[in-house]
Amino acid sequence: MSNLEKLKTLLIDVFLIDPSEWHMNLKREEIDSWDSLGVVSLEVGIKETFKTQLTPQEAGSLKTVQDIVTMLSSKGIDFSS
Repeated sequence: MSNLEKLKTLLIDVFLIDPSEWHMNLKREEIDSWDSLGVVSLEVGIKETFKTQLTPQEAGSLKTVQDIVTMLSSKGIDFSS
């Protein structure tokens, strides 16, 4: 499973969205469950899935799927494949 597929699965599970709703341009305001509790759940999910930790500030700054990819890429997670 590629890292992008792992991220997709993580977001579907954390935010309880339908797989058909997922796309790379998905924004926080499009997901009702991406609230403060969702940010914490995302932070924990990223730690478990990608074995890297986000600070609360980093997790709170994420507004789109692309933001997540960019943040994880800066921490050495490869999304090229």
